[in-house]
Amino acid sequence: MNEMSRRIWWQVYPLGFCGAPVRPQSDTERQKMPRLDRLVNWLDYMKDMGCNGLLLGPIFDSDTHGYDTIDFYTIDPRLGDDASFDRLVTACHEHGIALMLDGVFNHVGRDFPEFQSELKQAQAELEAGKPIEHSNDDMFSFSLAEDGTLEYEQFEGHAILPAFNHDAPRVADLVTDVMTYWMRRGVDAWRLDAAMTVPASFWAKVLPRVRHEVPGAWFMGEAIQGDYPEFVHDSTVDTVTQYELWKAIWSSLKDGNFFELDWCLKRHNMFLQTFIPQTFIGNHDVTRVASQIQDEEKLAMAAVVLFTVGGTPSIYYGDERAMPGDKTDGVGGDDIVRPEYPERPGDLPRDGEWMYRLTSQLTAIRSARPWMVDATTEPTLLENRHYAYDVKARESNAKLHVDMNLDETPHADIYEDGNATPLLHVEHRVS
Repeated sequence: MNEMSRRIWWQVYPLGFCGAPVRPQSDTERQKMPRLDRLVNWLDYMKDMGCNGLLLGPIFDSDTHGYDTIDFYTIDPRLGDDASFDRLVTACHEHGIALMLDGVFNHVGRDFPEFQSELKQAQAELEAGKPIEHSNDDMFSFSLAEDGTLEYEQFEGHAILPAFNHDAPRVADLVTDVMTYWMRRGVDAWRLDAAMTVPASFWAKVLPRVRHEVPGAWFMGEAIQGDYPEFVHDSTVDTVTQYELWKAIWSSLKDGNFFELDWCLKRHNMFLQTFIPQTFIGNHDVTRVASQIQDEEKLAMAAVVLFTVGGTPSIYYGDERAMPGDKTDGVGGDDIVRPEYPERPGDLPRDGEWMYRLTSQLTAIRSARPWMVDATTEPTLLENRHYAYDVKARESNAKLHVDMNLDETPHADIYEDGNATPLLHVEHRVS
């Protein structure tokens, strides 16, 4: 088992967190500013919360929100430069914190130089009345639309996000080199954005090459739906995002239907037979769990589930403060779930401190029991509004018991096996 799978990660969207203009309208708004340094001020905060891994959203030069990359080898000037990055890496490792970067390798921004070069060539061929030529090494795919205009592969229909041609050896070489380059500069792991929209065979070619250059490299693929175990096997990623469990946690608590959570935890046990899923109750792409549930007692119970089931858990910045936020469609629809944090933790409002304390208590329980990373669950009581399960180690007799009840005052208790007094009793604002 890779050591990275045992980490507890704090996920941060840096452009938002650091207060950078997400959609810059002028050169002034794109000028170089060492905003990454702000993150250094928060490393003690995340360590005190019990997290020892920092999962960063995109930090490479991009047109707008970071998922439209211009240059994979350059830090986005809105976040700083190489020196800013080096200071962050040094500070993370001095704190014992692993650093994971977001690799957006399915698509790029329209200003990506090679896309512009191939686009101009295709346009010239079209204007000259010639067929659009393709070579096996073209990084992008162009074709004629029914109306005779030029079209190209896009991510989810977004014209600003041209998709790579993942059959091209040059694309595999580029992605391999980018990941290897940054890992040699101190990166410990990669999140692979939109990983399941990329052919598994592409990752199966690239990831072993990176592991050969950087032994111990660890890869987390974004997977929203599909056959998780099959993709892990075929792609050689170490883990994928467990969206099934994410949905079941908040939905079962919101609707008072623990049968949904129980069904999903049975699936989760099956996944754990072949890989360690990456678990979460929030991230940069979804409505915040505090807005989904809108009940502090149930919100606390969502955190209980996250930190008492097997997996590699992450907490998305703001969720440890019970921040609300409703994601919407359209331009700017993600902004509310990608907010700015102040310069230092002491500048945070006091709201949500109860959730931070609870998160710290739960991570302490988990960190003291490293066997929980691949532990399975076994239900001992299942009703719509009352659910209890054992958390069982694979290679020892170690066990915890979790009891959650939504009736009257919703609450949860975590017990060490055989003890009548709970390790932690969780209800309104954590008693």
